[in-house]
Amino acid sequence: MRAISSSNTIELLSEELLRVAVREDREDEYKVIFRDFLDEITYNPKLSLIWLDKDRESKKRFIGENLSSFPKRFLDFIFKVIELQLEDSLYNIYLRFIELLESNQYLKVRVELPFSISEEKIRELEQYIAEHLGKEVICSIHINDKLINGIKIDIEEEIIDLSVKSQLDTLRESLEGIEIGDSFYDILAKVKEKLSSFSVKPLRLSLGRVESIRDCVVSASGLRNAKYGELVIFPNNIYGMVMNLEENSTGIILLGPSDKVSVGDTIRATGRVLEVPVGESLIGRVIDPLGRPLDGGPPIETDRARKIEALAPTVVEREPVNTPLQTGLKIIDALFPIGRGQRELIIGDKQTGKTAIAIDTILNQKNEGVICIYVAIGQKATSVAEIVKILEERGAMDYTIIVSAFASEPASLLYIAPYAGCAIGEEFMYQGKDVLIIYDDLSKHAKAYREISLLLRRPPGREAYPGDIFYLHSRLLERSAKLNSYLGGGSLTALPIVETQQGDISAYIPTNLISITDGQIYLDASLFHEGIRPAVDVGLSVSRVGGNAQIKAMRQVAGRLRLDLAQFREVEAFAQISTDIDPATRSLLERGSRIREILKQPQYSPMDVIDQVIILFTVTRGYMDEIMLDEIVHFQDELLKYIDRNYKHLKDKIKIEGLTDENTRELTKAIFEFKRTFSSE
Repeated sequence: MRAISSSNTIELLSEELLRVAVREDREDEYKVIFRDFLDEITYNPKLSLIWLDKDRESKKRFIGENLSSFPKRFLDFIFKVIELQLEDSLYNIYLRFIELLESNQYLKVRVELPFSISEEKIRELEQYIAEHLGKEVICSIHINDKLINGIKIDIEEEIIDLSVKSQLDTLRESLEGIEIGDSFYDILAKVKEKLSSFSVKPLRLSLGRVESIRDCVVSASGLRNAKYGELVIFPNNIYGMVMNLEENSTGIILLGPSDKVSVGDTIRATGRVLEVPVGESLIGRVIDPLGRPLDGGPPIETDRARKIEALAPTVVEREPVNTPLQTGLKIIDALFPIGRGQRELIIGDKQTGKTAIAIDTILNQKNEGVICIYVAIGQKATSVAEIVKILEERGAMDYTIIVSAFASEPASLLYIAPYAGCAIGEEFMYQGKDVLIIYDDLSKHAKAYREISLLLRRPPGREAYPGDIFYLHSRLLERSAKLNSYLGGGSLTALPIVETQQGDISAYIPTNLISITDGQIYLDASLFHEGIRPAVDVGLSVSRVGGNAQIKAMRQVAGRLRLDLAQFREVEAFAQISTDIDPATRSLLERGSRIREILKQPQYSPMDVIDQVIILFTVTRGYMDEIMLDEIVHFQDELLKYIDRNYKHLKDKIKIEGLTDENTRELTKAIFEFKRTFSSE
């Protein structure tokens, strides 16, 4: 005789299946599985017939042989129903199971463990959590061997992390704050102090929920303990970064595609700020701002990462900029020298050669021991590919890293790109190495930040930019420095690029950057179209480091060059309105036109600094005055070849000693020897 089913037994069986579904984190799947099994009973003639059979063993054997595609734990549950002779109540059990899933009677808690535990231990854990929350709890168990030991619990809008890995990460971050410039015993004492004061504390991380999505910006509820700049995780492993902290909501920028995030998705805080991988393995690679390869190469493996936002070195940690960083361009190295640790702005209209100057500077660092980082912000993929090709052809990728956020990427990636590049450069700087970083360009960076700010509903100010736009770039560029010897003496030199509209350097972003940097190289569109390349405007360009960033020989020729150019500009303006020019003025005009011609330089052909000194010495001393203008470049090339062949030792002496009286006499002799043999053919 069939046992009478009770509502209590149905309730217990429904709760049991609910726990199975939640344990496996497959609630929605179990709904479908249960419905499919009911359909099998209804539409499968053999199962329908045997389901009414009183022989329980043959019934279970048939199901096990013919319905093996169903999950084992579900079939075990069905066998239990058969043992209790509740076949007729199966549909009622299903309805109650669905009802429990959709009710708020039970709180689902995600538990991560490094190893599996028994059902008895899980029940004890559920009871312990339920006592603290005052609500029935079902734990979803997930094995994560990266935890090493301990436990990680997700409860409603909070994560409690008691894993060994998180505690070690906290200790590592604490130890990273120790100054590397200290002596060994000082470091040892500080390590002991950090270890003695360290205590195991549960890390409490927030959970949130997506309320709305606007382009790359998400508004979220929850995340009560989130911090500004904290990294959060959405479903499908999409990352985001906290940008706004308001009373009832949190603004987050997405660092991935927004079409994979939906309203209602759960957001997990990580307790970490955004980091980027750093180290030698990045050299020669093209990566995105999160450190993922874009060049089709293998994944990047590094054992270190740096926070993309960091405090700039303090005044006492710096030393004066006194070592030149040669660009290989005569007009810049002579008149507007750049030192290692300096911030020199490259400014000008679109298509005036700003990027070309930056690439020339990278090419000129070959064999100079300088690691170069090129940050492409909002550039087309084809433009970046062309730059990569140029650098590869000339062997410059051997010491260069390219960080690229393409124009097609969300504004959030354009926003973090320069900070990621700066963090990569800082790692080398604190190792005592010299680094050159180029931000191309910060106009697009400012526009991306403006877009994010408006989506975050921050009040707009001048030109619709937010009020903190100055701080956006100042906290980036202040990180460029020449460190003192106690910190290894490394340097980070920044060449930010900014685009002007029709030469308007008084616009908001250009004036901000001019006030932050140590000088600017202004490229004039009219000079560019006249064929003067690089189209540097001598009047509006300046370097606030000056001769401190030049070798002795360059300082000696640059002073005279600056004076000759200034006189030429005055006389040239006067000559345009005068028809009667005396011989002295005509001589100034002739020499000035030759200086201007010699300062022209083809793209991607940087010149060695001593070769620059020789050419500038020759033209400023008047030794090219009788050379025809169209022969100047040919004369320059042949003179350098002649000196390389016959006076190689002189170049080495000039580099070390400068233009002493003896070196000046020998160089003059070499120039006149060459002029006697020079032919324009």
